[in-house]
Amino acid sequence: MRIGIIGSGSIGATLARLWTTGGHEIAIANSRGPDSLAELVDSLGPLAHAMSVEDAARFGEIVVLAVPFRRPEALPRSDLVMGKIVVDAMNPYAEDGGLLDLAGKTSSAVTAERLPGARLVKAFNTMHWETLASGGRLHVPEDQRLVIFLAGDDSRAKERVSTLIREAGFAPVDTGPLAIGGRLQQPGSKIYNRPMLPAEARRTLATM
Repeated sequence: MRIGIIGSGSIGATLARLWTTGGHEIAIANSRGPDSLAELVDSLGPLAHAMSVEDAARFGEIVVLAVPFRRPEALPRSDLVMGKIVVDAMNPYAEDGGLLDLAGKTSSAVTAERLPGARLVKAFNTMHWETLASGGRLHVPEDQRLVIFLAGDDSRAKERVSTLIREAGFAPVDTGPLAIGGRLQQPGSKIYNRPMLPAEARRTLATM
């Protein structure tokens, strides 16, 4: 699979490493340009490419957003991801570390408005990057793996993202459509940044 990753910080670089290890071809981009990514791409091997934001969005069958939510200018143009699966790994943090006031909207709802026509899936936003980097367990049954939550309105898009989650050594747990699941995955919720196995994750969701 070809995956475009917009953002080369902790989450973006970690996902790039997990997926190139799994045999996927990735293009990674940031606001500083491809030259700034040479060292990272070299460390990832021949399946990784440094590109501009626009080219990475064109390249990816799936496009991952791993940039600060507060910087919408860092997103690709909406026409470049229209009809594509777009994974929203962002959280609505302000510059000072607090949460932005979105007037009752979830960050995923705002992202969907910014990228009309994208097949948006909220995922990889509830787990700390260090857990994401080291917590995958490919060689154990799925019920013994740490959970990565996902939400979305497109069932086929969620199936493909679930496959990527499994291939990284984690267990996908669906929190529902964006209107519900996106809110459950927001910072401060009972499932946010709390490593858990699938059984505990489902029990927790049942109480929310």
